Amino acid sequence: MADGGTYPPVSVLKAGLLFRCPRCGRGKLFRGYLRVVERCRDCGFALNEHDSADGPAVFVMFIVGAVVVALAFWLEFTHAPPYWLHAVLWLPAVTILSLVLLRPAKALLIALQYRHKAAGFGEQ
Repeated sequence: MADGGTYPPVSVLKAGLLFRCPRCGRGKLFRGYLRVVERCRDCGFALNEHDSADGPAVFVMFIVGAVVVALAFWLEFTHAPPYWLHAVLWLPAVTILSLVLLRPAKALLIALQYRHKAAGFGEQ
């Protein structure tokens, strides 16, 4: 913590991708998979009052959907596999990619909200 109770700016990417507090960059952001901690253990910043809502899920759906559809079209038009193979390949791919990307997307959105004082972050 710097003098006067202010904190130096934390990189949005660092806070988001390392799942850290967007204010100090040190405390953990999550307890569990997607549940945000009540307060940062290092700086005491109230994190649970800020909700990223459905934003991360929407971004992940668009990204995963675009990637999987492009790959499915490529596979279909180059190799013409049977439809059951598409189901075996793309259903697990969509599930795994969505689960892997959802947590970083939520952390990045919370860090961006803090940086731009959106969703009530400017009131603290």
